[in-house]
Amino acid sequence: MGSKNKLKRFKENETFANVVQPTREDVMAGFKYKSNWASFFGNDNPIVLELGCGKGEYTVGLAQMNPNRNYIGIDIKGARFWRGAKTAVEKELDNVAFLRAQIELVDHLFGEGEVSEIWITFPDPQIKYKRTKHRMTNPVFLERYKKILKPNGIINLKTDSEYMHGYTLGLLQGLGHEILYANHDVYKNEGSPSEVLEIQTFYENQYLEKGKPITYIQFRIN
Repeated sequence: MGSKNKLKRFKENETFANVVQPTREDVMAGFKYKSNWASFFGNDNPIVLELGCGKGEYTVGLAQMNPNRNYIGIDIKGARFWRGAKTAVEKELDNVAFLRAQIELVDHLFGEGEVSEIWITFPDPQIKYKRTKHRMTNPVFLERYKKILKPNGIINLKTDSEYMHGYTLGLLQGLGHEILYANHDVYKNEGSPSEVLEIQTFYENQYLEKGKPITYIQFRIN
């Protein structure tokens, strides 16, 4: 993507009412929507996050399927989620927001028990050992998610990475968390939720064209 195109998207993001772009200082000093996202949406409907939302296809797709829930896509790359934000504006979806922030700050962005569900869609598996701390299902991240999730809150991991799938399953079992459902090839094996099968991202379609299996885990943190 050219730099002019990026700048254009950054500028357009600033005009979208569904885009929130706090500075790191704002977040660390006491983010205005933490424990108060109901004021942003104007209702008390359940809040669902998509972490590392990319172009925002999942955030928008889920919001269309479930109008009585509020969806927030989080990514540090605003030029990417511009597409999702613009689509939500064009479709007049008032239950969608995009938040430009680092995922590791998630417990500074949401209050205790404020989130009902989390989706992690096609994250970088960070395969090298020295990158473990950046893996989005490592124990440190799971503790952050636990802080913001309601009791019995659900986490969904959808990935093309067999490594990420196996790492997460092993970790969850080792730590005694509750695995609600696991599937190592969602389009060949029956049983996955409709949200897993009916929404496909740009990158997912590329993986499917190459014949890569798409995996899915749904779990709770104890």
